[in-house]
Amino acid sequence: MRSAERQGAETQRHGDAARLSIKLSSGFACLIALAVLSSVVESVQAQQPASIAAPQTGAGSSGVFIIRNARIVTVSGAEIENGTIVIRDGKIESVGASADGPAGAQVVDGRGLTVYPGMIDAGTSIGLAEIGSGAPGTVDLTEVGEINPNAQAIVAVNPHSAHVNVTRVNGVTSVVTMPLGGIISGQAAVINLDGTTPGEMAVVPSAALVINFPRVSTASVDALFNPVQGNITEAISARDRQLEQLRKTLRNAEVYGKAQDAYSRDKTLPRPARDVGLASLVPFVRGERPVILRADRENEIRAAILFAEEMRLRFIIFGGRDAWKVAALLKEKNVPVILTGVLSLPSREDDFYDTLYANAAALQQAGVRFCISTGSSGANVRDLPFHAGMAAAFGLSRAEALKAVTLYPAQILNLSDRLGSIEPGKMANLVITDGDLLEARTHVRYLFINGRQLPLTSRHTELYEQFKNRR
Repeated sequence: MRSAERQGAETQRHGDAARLSIKLSSGFACLIALAVLSSVVESVQAQQPASIAAPQTGAGSSGVFIIRNARIVTVSGAEIENGTIVIRDGKIESVGASADGPAGAQVVDGRGLTVYPGMIDAGTSIGLAEIGSGAPGTVDLTEVGEINPNAQAIVAVNPHSAHVNVTRVNGVTSVVTMPLGGIISGQAAVINLDGTTPGEMAVVPSAALVINFPRVSTASVDALFNPVQGNITEAISARDRQLEQLRKTLRNAEVYGKAQDAYSRDKTLPRPARDVGLASLVPFVRGERPVILRADRENEIRAAILFAEEMRLRFIIFGGRDAWKVAALLKEKNVPVILTGVLSLPSREDDFYDTLYANAAALQQAGVRFCISTGSSGANVRDLPFHAGMAAAFGLSRAEALKAVTLYPAQILNLSDRLGSIEPGKMANLVITDGDLLEARTHVRYLFINGRQLPLTSRHTELYEQFKNRR
């Protein structure tokens, strides 16, 4: 009995010793890993550009600027290898191989750097959603009900959103921010990513009407989040009801507009009852402003085109994951596409892995007007250059990829006289980099929005500064 006890004690001591040895080994491994990590961090810090290692502070500065000795990628014309840009009153005053700067101008030495027009993401909800889960008070993406044409995104934009600075320091200077949900979500706005109020940020407060084109969907989940396949007949009936509701609303708006016009010409007629919703739809049903139709699948895109032609809408397809399948139709009807999902996996199991990577190239080869968007609510809009870069890696030329996030979105939104390229008279939204704008390794060195030089700081750079010296 005692021998067994002694044997058990010995076994326990050996076990304790083994566990201690493992713990010590683990501890030494952790110390070694920390040492390696520390050396890597120090190496990264040594390679950080000045704009990140010692970020600019303050709210930016305005005035007259002259950018000298820089390579200028105008996008709309020939590149200038060693050129000069003069900025005054928020606009580009002159661009050329040599231009005399006005006296007292602030000089930016662009030697070894490249100037690009600021990028434009034509499909975001930036400023409308901050923390998607856990902080509902920071999310204002949708309104109650299915039909909300009078809901305006510009009213709800938060100028102090952390996504604004994080996005612009990557070279994205303007975005379309749009509401979500329902059949008619509301009105999207074009904004610059600078300003202390929505009004200061606004480029076009009411740029387009956003419609989620009704689709057939049988996929759903149960209370335990297990996938459930619904009844296809019921799904088709639900889609048809939504489509008829949308058609009726747009036709009512058309009639409402005619009644208001008739009353304005002849005050003896009965005055039509005021309807805020229908009144907000009038410029869209008349084709004065564009309508953004969300549609991804091939059959949805075809149906959206037929519906928009029936209602005589000036429309843009948003999403377009299957746009490559209907490229000939899009070209024939001259339908522009705001293309999202470039970095996504294929929608179907039997699609090639690069179906969405090469979507933009397929549209360009077919002659379809398009631009590239992240489609993000805010946090990932900063990745816009990488979406364009991926498209360039899968068939789209670099020049076309750059236009897809600068000039083409401006043209689709009818803003090419103000944004999208480096030309005299246009808004001075400029990005100055130390490399190719679409390369992940490139750093932004200077940033101008509406002629104001902005600091290259964001929530990300603040966290980097806060934690870079922690061991």
